[in-house]
Amino acid sequence: MSKIRVVLIEDHDLTRIGLRAALKQVENIEIVGDAATGRQGLQVLQQTKPDVALVDIGLPDMDGIELTRQLEEWQGDTPVESLRERKDAQTRILMLTMHSDENAVLAAFAAGADSYCLKDVSLENLVQAIELTHQGDAWIDPAIARIVLKQARTQETAAAQPEAPSTEKKTEIGALEPEYQKVLEAYPLTERELEVLELIVSGASNAAIAEKLHITVGTVKTHVRNILSKLCADDRTQAAVRALRSGLVG
Repeated sequence: MSKIRVVLIEDHDLTRIGLRAALKQVENIEIVGDAATGRQGLQVLQQTKPDVALVDIGLPDMDGIELTRQLEEWQGDTPVESLRERKDAQTRILMLTMHSDENAVLAAFAAGADSYCLKDVSLENLVQAIELTHQGDAWIDPAIARIVLKQARTQETAAAQPEAPSTEKKTEIGALEPEYQKVLEAYPLTERELEVLELIVSGASNAAIAEKLHITVGTVKTHVRNILSKLCADDRTQAAVRALRSGLVG
């Protein structure tokens, strides 16, 4: 089994060194490069073409959002034989951010990275996040999901009120991709499925959802299967990401 090739882009030396040392002990992960700035990181990514890049959102010269944008542009211009090869060849971005910085969390989510992780994550969860990101799934930390959900609710409340002048900069949550939107238009979520989806986004387990909605766990599982199908999602995490980006929950 081939190892997951990883690049670390983090400006704090101790954090970067610590991540490298910890991940080098993981059997199925290989660190193929690191960088302390965004520009250096972009060069390393272009040279090594890793499977996954761990990117700090708060880089000094070019933040993780801009790095992600430039990497996507570069990868989009790289010739490949087919769309499948392009998808397989692309480096996936696992964005690292701080729990206490709400603006950074919202910016990281809006950046379009593949996964979103807090810097104080345990090694076990970080490895899981890397593995899922490499497989093409999305990892989103529950704390980040709660912050984004709070922002989505705030925007929904503001939209229902008379418009007033404001200088506050808002972070937009992008809509679903066209193919997912078409499925939802043909097979919209029911009111109950939306309730279950909101609880999924908040990090609730099937048992907790069943207790909250006063239904059986078996019924919850049926709703979850329907939600994953309608959102074209492989798992609950991916469903939560798509729900938050599209504003389905609120």
